[in-house]
Amino acid sequence: MHDSATMLSLMRKIEALARSHDARRVTAVRVKLGALSHLSPEHFREHFEEAARGSLAGGAAVEAQQTPDLFDVFLVDVELET
Repeated sequence: MHDSATMLSLMRKIEALARSHDARRVTAVRVKLGALSHLSPEHFREHFEEAARGSLAGGAAVEAQQTPDLFDVFLVDVELET
């Protein structure tokens, strides 16, 4: 449940950012996974690919880095194709 809510929130941010820049698609996404996310980079990528399917972020490269910092998922960067 937590993973779904986190991913939905992240996808909303990414889609809004892409639309605000009139992007044709999202080519890459970089995130940091804090200790509160309880996600490994591999698990995050699986969730991301599923959530992004059919969206502007579908097929985007995903770089997920784990950190011991106490936060959930932190969006670092989004690359767009305009």
